[in-house]
Amino acid sequence: MSTTVAPSREARAAREKGTSAKPAGVPPEILRQVKLIELRTRGLVNSLFTGEYHSVFKGQGMEFAEVREYQAGDEVRSIDWNVTARMRRPFVKRYVEERELTVMLAVDLSGSERFGTQGRFKSELATELGAVLGMSAVRNNDRVGAVLFTDQVEHVLPPKKGRRHALRLIRDLLAFEPKGCRTDLAGTLQYLERMLRQHTIIFIISDFLDAELEKPLKRLAQRHDVVAITVEDPSERVLPNVGLARFVDPETGATIDVDTSDDDVRSRFARATEAEREARRHLLRRLAIDEVVVRTDSGYVEPLLRFFRNRATRVKRR
Repeated sequence: MSTTVAPSREARAAREKGTSAKPAGVPPEILRQVKLIELRTRGLVNSLFTGEYHSVFKGQGMEFAEVREYQAGDEVRSIDWNVTARMRRPFVKRYVEERELTVMLAVDLSGSERFGTQGRFKSELATELGAVLGMSAVRNNDRVGAVLFTDQVEHVLPPKKGRRHALRLIRDLLAFEPKGCRTDLAGTLQYLERMLRQHTIIFIISDFLDAELEKPLKRLAQRHDVVAITVEDPSERVLPNVGLARFVDPETGATIDVDTSDDDVRSRFARATEAEREARRHLLRRLAIDEVVVRTDSGYVEPLLRFFRNRATRVKRR
């Protein structure tokens, strides 16, 4: 049983200074996990991802900052001739990038995400990925929000700035308990299309075990910058040889008995999963959507860095 009291003078003072008091109704274990993830991801963000994120995701234009006196090396085309004529010495206009962006994380909480055979569950990997991307966004003074979904949109965190908001995002990723088990990624994509009015960077963190995605993905990618982050577990590609085993579908509850020692069964399973992966890759490539594949047994640092660097190279070539 818990009792809610009015915030103390110390709590109010802490809030005014930019720190947060303990949120009501949040278990201490969740708060400890939030702090651990923040500490772990903050180091990665500060040391690895901030510069990469900034170089890849540009602002929507340039805005005027000031007029200052010409200095050696300044671009001649930036000279403000009106001010130069008045002051009788050269002055230049200086512009800064309009940096403020909106980032939205669409995170799959369906039953298939609560699965993992090596290292961690896919849902745990998705949570830490969301934390890194969220911290990278707020570190660059961008707004970040989240849509958590199963076969319905379960929870929406509107985009905002700041560290306290990033901690709220991590807390929601850790603590939110979805009502559904199945997946409707297509419906979530349609929801995002209706919801987002301005250009947004959308990271879809999912295992993409859903059909009929082409139309909603295409419509969303026409208006926004969409990045697909596919979360996988090694056993989803290769069926382990463990003899007779019973498998349970985490989304429907259906069961099936499989003799995993049968070479033909394992071969057909590998071919089917590879065909699914190839179909997904072709679809994303056709829609010009970047894909980042992360695995429970190898983490996300290298795949994310590779994505940022490859994309930065493409940006420079344009």
